[in-house]
Formats: sequence, C-alpha cells, structure tokens
Amino acid sequence: MMSGEEKTAMSASVFLLLLTAAGVAAAHTILGVDHYLPFAAMARAFRWSRSKLLVITLLCGVGHVLSSALLGLVGIALGITLASLRSIESTRGQIAAWGLLAFGLVYFAWGMRRALRHRPHQHVHVHQNGTVHAHTHVHQHDHLHVHATPGQAARSVTPWMLFTLFLLGPCEPLIPLLMVPAAAKSWLGVGLVTLVFGVVTLITMAAGALACASGMQLLPVQTLERYSHALAGALITMCGVAIQVFHI
Repeated sequence: MMSGEEKTAMSASVFLLLLTAAGVAAAHTILGVDHYLPFAAMARAFRWSRSKLLVITLLCGVGHVLSSALLGLVGIALGITLASLRSIESTRGQIAAWGLLAFGLVYFAWGMRRALRHRPHQHVHVHQNGTVHAHTHVHQHDHLHVHATPGQAARSVTPWMLFTLFLLGPCEPLIPLLMVPAAAKSWLGVGLVTLVFGVVTLITMAAGALACASGMQLLPVQTLERYSHALAGALITMCGVAIQVFHI
C-alpha cells in the first residue's frame, strides 16, 4: 500500500505527463500546417459553412489520432518495441505525405481545367438596324444540365479523400508518450494520455482551420475566384512537400 507521499509523487508525475502530452499535441498540430490548412483552402473553394468545416476537420482529426492510438495500444499489448512502432509510423507517414502530395497535384490540375473552362468570353451580335452589342458569359454557368457535374462529384469525394489520408497519417509523438504509463503498467495513464493528446489535437486543428478560413475570406481574391480550386490544390501540394522536406 502506497504512502501519502508516494501517492502525491505519483499524482504529480501523472499531471506532468498529461501537461506534456497537451503541449506536445498543440505544438505538433500547429507546426504541421497539413492539420488545418487543407481544410481551410477547401472550405474556401467549395464554400463550406463553418459548421461543415468543423465537422470535416474534427472527423479527420479523430481518425488521425485514433489510428496512432490503436497502433500504440496493439504494440503495447504485443510487446512490440518502440523502435519498431516508430518504423511503422514512419512508413505510414511517408504513404500519407505522398498521398497528400498526389491528391494536391490532381486537385490542382482539375482546378486549373475547371478555371479555364469557366473563362468568361464575349459574343458580338449585329442587328438588322446596324446596332452592335456584345455580351459576356461562361458556358459552364449558362448551359446547366440536371445531371451531376464534375464539381458536384468533387464536392462529395474530396472530404473522404482527406479522411483517408488523415487515417493513414500518424501522430508520431503520441506513441512515445503512451510508452511512459505503459512501462508502469498503468492502463488508466495510457487512456488519460490518449484522451488529453486527442482532445488538444482536435481543438487545435479546429481553431487553426477556422482561423485560416476566416483569414482567406478577408483576402481580395474576387478576381481569382474561378481559380479557387486550383489554389486549394496548390496549397495542399505545398503541405505535402513541407511534410516530405521538413518532416513536420
């Protein structure tokens, strides 16, 4: 049976570990711009509401955290070494980074094609009385059909693409943190670390996505509105490059 001093020391160590988990989660999310910038860019391009932006961001964040937490728990249960788990996480990270890069490039190409097809142009008409006038229009807007458009397909597919990429993307700092209470055979500590790390990650992702989306709304980009999808693809591509180069 533990003495009062031992209980106090244990409580202090648990508090310190949870504080560390919260700090690491916030820093990891803020430095990893891929945790929030793609959501803000796509919210701008697809004109998502703030509630939809939050729901998609949080769902992707839950998948992101839980995938690493489950891997860590399985590793702890099977006695897999930290080095092996880090190797698995590194491989997952590479797959997710390349996937984000490829997704960004494909989205950028699609956005550019869409922008060029939406390019306004003029038609000149000469009437019998000699009056000449011109009108500007965009074929993609003026010739609508009831069938589903490529834009509608992209609107429904892209959130699932992001969710899949975040499911593959690891939370590298989480597993080493889980190993500390696991070494003391404290499953309560493992659960608390996972909970704190996950909650802080989700809050930071949501705050970052909302802040970036609000900032983008203030930019004078009306003239580039038809390039919004291409710009979103370019930002997502840069996030993928940042992960590959800086390992953030």
